[in-house]
Amino acid sequence: MADAPETAGSTLWHGRFVGGPDAALMAYTVSLPFDRRLWLDDITGSRAHVRGLARVGLLTSAECDSVLVALDRVEAEMAGGTFEYRESDEDIHTAVERRVTELAGPAGAKLHTARSRNDQVATDLRLWCKRELVELARGLYDLQQVLFTRAIEAGGTYLPGYTHLQRAQPVLLAHHLMAHGWAFARDIDRLLATVDRLDVSPLGAGALAGTSLPIDPAGTAADLGFARPFDNSLDAVSDRDFVAEALFDLALVGVHLSRIGEEWVLWTSEEFGFAVLDDAFATGSSMLPQKKNADIAELARGKAGRLIGNLTGLLTTLKGLPLAYNRDLQEDKEGLFDSVDQVNLAVAALTGMIATAAFVPDRMQAAADADVTAATDLAEYLVRQGTPFRDAHAIVGQLVRRHLAGEGGLAALAAEVIDADAAALVAPGVGVAQRRSPGGAGPAAIGAQMDAFRAMLDAQRTEFVRRSSDGS
Repeated sequence: MADAPETAGSTLWHGRFVGGPDAALMAYTVSLPFDRRLWLDDITGSRAHVRGLARVGLLTSAECDSVLVALDRVEAEMAGGTFEYRESDEDIHTAVERRVTELAGPAGAKLHTARSRNDQVATDLRLWCKRELVELARGLYDLQQVLFTRAIEAGGTYLPGYTHLQRAQPVLLAHHLMAHGWAFARDIDRLLATVDRLDVSPLGAGALAGTSLPIDPAGTAADLGFARPFDNSLDAVSDRDFVAEALFDLALVGVHLSRIGEEWVLWTSEEFGFAVLDDAFATGSSMLPQKKNADIAELARGKAGRLIGNLTGLLTTLKGLPLAYNRDLQEDKEGLFDSVDQVNLAVAALTGMIATAAFVPDRMQAAADADVTAATDLAEYLVRQGTPFRDAHAIVGQLVRRHLAGEGGLAALAAEVIDADAAALVAPGVGVAQRRSPGGAGPAAIGAQMDAFRAMLDAQRTEFVRRSSDGS
């Protein structure tokens, strides 16, 4: 049997090459600065791989135990911050294997048997996504809970609903807050569905075509808690659909966070005055002593572009790649890690901001009680009297035009042209009560919506408990 070549300080591919890689190549291709956060997943995948090798006789029981002990040591060093990286550690996979070999000797050199970094990194990244996307969804659940709590506290408080940022009709504050809650519920559904689709183990696909050795991909998939093993080795190592899906989900979360951020920027301005931020969740100005700025809301709005950019960047990378693995796929991680980090930070900050803010019902309701917000109710009153809607729309439009021209209050004009019952619809606080249709913004519908929202939160909580119990 040939002697094993010297590996200390060398690359994983050193046998094919004369001399080591140039520093410029290493500087450009190294991924350790960002993929080192996969260390726990890499160790987890390596443990399952080693156990799988032992089950099919490619490692002896003693070799398996030796490598597992070494992996435990590496985990302890990395968790404790004592792991010493080397210049030759191109990525986290190289670093782990190098250290295991130092600790376990010849048995450690067998760690990579029947495995490529291609299926290894795909396995690591799927394990990471399974854990981190569910945790992010739990953060969104907490934000929903805060929105629901504030909706309950709001009681009968109402404010203008807007279209085109123009006052349209009065809506209950609870209805408005839960509108955001339902959007975040869809985000949670998407994230969990993405996790379910990515719950496939690529381990055993090798570089692209599997291996001639008698491995058991189904066994390692079960060991790692994946729902199933891969079906096609080419697809397994090249598939980054799950990263693109995750980035889309996160980008849409970012859009929803941006929308709520934009509203809070408006609501906390002097011009609106609908809410006041707690000092702990606002910033000041280095020059203007009077300022209290909604920086959390502004950053939630601003960072949406970054999240969308991470998605479009990956899609652009993927669009021109032939099967199977290409080094371009190294670009799948930084954007994903960044998007997860930014969304987690935004969700936590917005949750605290909304939980501690004080609403100003008088300002909200005064804005909602402007005469013109009763215009649709006047038109619908005429419809109930038998007037075709288009005619009713024109009649009330003329009343609004006269009101805005200074000919009188809308109530007085309605009494003159229609009748006293119609005029009563313009009184403060009356308009919001007119929103009676199911799912609508008034008191008659809000109870059913709150029951549905509460049931949805209960179902989400049950699903998170289930996923925690089965390790997904």
